[in-house]
Amino acid sequence: MDQTAIVLSIAGYDPSSGAGVTADVKTMAAHGCYGLTCVTALTVQSTLGVRRVEPVDAQLVAQMLAELALDFTMSGVRIGMLGSAEVAEAVAGWLESMRLPVVVLDPILKASAGADLLDSRGLEVLKHRLLRLAHVVTPNIAEAAILTGMEVKDVPSMRTAAERLHELGARAVVITGGHLKRPVDLLSVARPGKKVRQTEFAGKRMDSSCTHGTGCAFSTALACNLARGFELGDSVRASGRYVQEAIAHARPLGRGEGPINHLYAMREE
Repeated sequence: MDQTAIVLSIAGYDPSSGAGVTADVKTMAAHGCYGLTCVTALTVQSTLGVRRVEPVDAQLVAQMLAELALDFTMSGVRIGMLGSAEVAEAVAGWLESMRLPVVVLDPILKASAGADLLDSRGLEVLKHRLLRLAHVVTPNIAEAAILTGMEVKDVPSMRTAAERLHELGARAVVITGGHLKRPVDLLSVARPGKKVRQTEFAGKRMDSSCTHGTGCAFSTALACNLARGFELGDSVRASGRYVQEAIAHARPLGRGEGPINHLYAMREE
């Protein structure tokens, strides 16, 4: 296993560090990886919600990605919030020019409170270009519903939604169902010439107000585990366990939905 894998986070900036690139760096450190970042959007937000989103200039994003690629050999990339169609196009173009071993796409479309984090044209870029470029796509049930245009509310509909995402070009899909009454993540893998293989990973209901950033943490942990050489199924299981422990070890911070404890394994001597 490569314990010093270099993993890039392409995502937005959350000043409260519960989600986005600063949270991703914490998750990468927790997994023994070195984290790189490319900021796609600035936000005004806290644990109380998202107040404003300002996408970064797409040319600047393209230049950041090109510069990092000149300097580092990346073992994995996690793509989160994109913010605009122009940024989504820039990221897609960069991915098409690279041969990256691991690309995890976390299709962040809306904030928990409902604010749009990607415009309609950006959604089309994500569906018709980025889905095909990712090795794994990790929508939650709400994001899976937007991407497929169908209601996703239980395991059978998660299975159907995953198949529709395969039809759009996704190779492997993890639909996270942490908000279901019985939490479960569904891994769906499309194999050329073979039947789609789907596996359920049962979760644990966590009674906590500290759940901000769970989706980012899961997808980043998944990118790290894959970059370090773990198999997909083992990576999904380990990433889910990491998020559960990060929630369990979190303590309330802020006045709203508190962040998970990304670095729970660190102990003071």
